[in-house]
Amino acid sequence: MEKLIPFVAEQWILISALISCLLLLSFHESKRAGKSITPQQMVSLLNQQGAVVIDLRDKAEFSKGHILDSVNLPFAKLDKEIDGLADKEKPVVLVCKLGQHASAAGKKLGAKGYTQVHRLKGGIGEWQAMQMPLVK
Repeated sequence: MEKLIPFVAEQWILISALISCLLLLSFHESKRAGKSITPQQMVSLLNQQGAVVIDLRDKAEFSKGHILDSVNLPFAKLDKEIDGLADKEKPVVLVCKLGQHASAAGKKLGAKGYTQVHRLKGGIGEWQAMQMPLVK
């Protein structure tokens, strides 16, 4: 540990380059998963561009309440049913319980050629916290 401080002082350029690379990699990976949007931005996207909402929760949670006109595609079945999901040029919004699975699903959709992938920040929990409507 006593050698760490002199090393950092002598090799500050290398340390700075390493930190920069890690930050750029993190930024790049987050963009590949799709842009994170708020519930208000999602409503705007739905109204103006007719986005497709894909709910990644399981069928039981989906039936308790979901966003109007959303398509239920559980995360576990995404790989099997990803083809033909929607027009690849049309905006797609991924919704899950807390926003955890949407990132991984966004990467899969991006790899399949979907160009406008978005993730609902905070998932359905954030949607409910903003007192947005759900249908059963």
